[in-house]
Amino acid sequence: MTQTAAPALPHLIDPHSLAALPRGCGVYIFRGEGTLPLYIGKSVDIRSRVLAHLRTQEEAEMLAQSRRVDCIETAGEIGALLLEARLIKQRHPLYNIRLRRLRSLCAIELPHLTGGTPQIVTGKDVAVGQTDRLYGLFSSVHAAQSKLRELADQHRLCLGLLGLEKIGQRGCFGLQVKTCLGACVGTENRQAHDQRLFTALVDLKVHAWPFPGAVDLVEQNGHWVQRHRIHNWRYLGTWCSKHPQHEAHEAQGFDLDTYKILVKPIMMNTARIELA
Repeated sequence: MTQTAAPALPHLIDPHSLAALPRGCGVYIFRGEGTLPLYIGKSVDIRSRVLAHLRTQEEAEMLAQSRRVDCIETAGEIGALLLEARLIKQRHPLYNIRLRRLRSLCAIELPHLTGGTPQIVTGKDVAVGQTDRLYGLFSSVHAAQSKLRELADQHRLCLGLLGLEKIGQRGCFGLQVKTCLGACVGTENRQAHDQRLFTALVDLKVHAWPFPGAVDLVEQNGHWVQRHRIHNWRYLGTWCSKHPQHEAHEAQGFDLDTYKILVKPIMMNTARIELA
C-alpha cells in the first residue's frame, strides 16, 4: 500500500518561484522579507527537496517567514556542496546551524608515522591539509585531548605517554588501575604501544594535498561543464561553460567543510581531476 505525501503546510511563498524550481542539482535559498536568507540547502533534485520542506512540520516557523525560493543550478553534486558551504559562510542564513566557519582548528600530530608522543597543534603551528602526520580535526585543544583520552580507554594506551598526565616513579595512574599495559615503566614494549596508537588514529588521518599544485575537479551534465579549481584543499572558484568566465573566490584558509566534501572523491579517485 503506497503512502501519500503529507499536505503542504500553510505558507506565503510566491507560487511562481516554486513553479520555476528545476528537477536538477544545485542550491536553493529560502528568502523572507529581510535581507538575510532564511535557509540555504542543496539537493540533486531541487524541486523535490524544496517541496519536502513544505511538508515538514518542524520547519513551520521558517516556512511562515518565507516569501520566495531562489535556486542556483550546478552541473554536479560536488559543485552544489561547495556552493552551499560557501554561501552559508558568506550570507549567514538564520536557520542554518551547520557549515559555519570555525575560527580555528586543532589536530593531533605524531612525530613519526609509527607513533610517538602526540602533540596538539593548531593551524598557526602547521599548514593543515599540506602536512603529513596530522590526525583528526577539532574545534579546540580540549576536544582533541578528549579524543585522545577516548582512544586511550579503548586501546589501553598510556595517558602519560600521550602527554595527558605526568608519569611518576611508579608509572602513570592508568598503570595503577590496570588501564595502561605498562609502556611508561618498560613492562610493555614502547614500539607495541606506539603501533596501537597509530592504528587507533589511522581512520582520523588528515590527508596532505596529493598534487604538486592546483587542479580542476570537473563535473559535466550533458554539454554543460563546470570546472572547480582546488589547491591545498581550498576551493578557489568555478569556471562554467554556460557563462564562460572564471568565478574566483577570495583566498581563504583551510576550511573543514570544504575538506570533508573533497577528500573522499579525490583520495578514492572517483572524481574527474585535471591539472590546472
